[in-house]
Amino acid sequence: MTEILAEVTRSGVVESRHSGHLVLLNSDGSVLLSRGNPEWPIFPRSTVKAIQASAMVRNGLVLEPRLLALVAASHSGGKIHQEGALEILASANLDASALQNATDKPLGDDERRAWGSQSATSLAHNCSGKHAGMLATCDVNNWPTNNYLDPSHPLQVACRAELESLAEEKVSLVSVDGCGAPLFMISLSGLARAIHNITVSSDVIHRGVMQACRDYPEMMAGEGRLPTSMMREVPGLFIKEGAEGVEVGSLADGRTFAFKIDDGSWRAFGPLVVAALAKFGVSVSPQEVPIYGGKAVIGSIRAIL
Repeated sequence: MTEILAEVTRSGVVESRHSGHLVLLNSDGSVLLSRGNPEWPIFPRSTVKAIQASAMVRNGLVLEPRLLALVAASHSGGKIHQEGALEILASANLDASALQNATDKPLGDDERRAWGSQSATSLAHNCSGKHAGMLATCDVNNWPTNNYLDPSHPLQVACRAELESLAEEKVSLVSVDGCGAPLFMISLSGLARAIHNITVSSDVIHRGVMQACRDYPEMMAGEGRLPTSMMREVPGLFIKEGAEGVEVGSLADGRTFAFKIDDGSWRAFGPLVVAALAKFGVSVSPQEVPIYGGKAVIGSIRAIL
């Protein structure tokens, strides 16, 4: 039921293929292009963080745009990200000990190298901004913080409701994300609808969260990351990566793409994003992924759309 979305070439020969599902929506929400089966249920992973952030704001979270972007981020774990998460926690009179997300070393390549042999921490984890926002939202509402990751907690019920409303479908399964937060399964089409709907929404909360993400892409991801570079290059563009090969993006007028790569790899993301935007008539800088033979480049990854 899947289709090939990208090919890896070496010396002119296709060596490997990445298959999956993809859907592109027009500005009115109609389908422009689909590959594989967009109705296939997936775990959207971190691609829905702007939706989760919207649920938090709807329930009283008040943050400046820079920190709101961090709540919606899969950040690189740099100084600005970890200090930003601490700012959010401090607004609720909390510190890093309140975080219940998994521990990790920084996600960004440069940040991880700089981290060296230090132990993994919850604060360095790419989801610490989201978890700090969750805790701050609990504080505003006098909700308990000791079980804020329980799917039945008021915070998580609100996040699920926000997603279901925007996706225009019900969650089919509840699991646990890599960071420890509840993870809600929906179809790839539902994910695309959710991103389209939050992009074109007249809701002041949706508009504020999306604009914060666009204005602070370095908080959403980090320097040298695909979402940061693409969002800086294209005014009004929103891009969010998720684990296990999930990616979404939208232009300010609502044109939206979403894809899921079967093998969970990220290495075709750049070429696929460029190809998806090209289908919308938007030309961006090439995001070539070189394939090496020794020190020489002898191949590349190409999108098949």
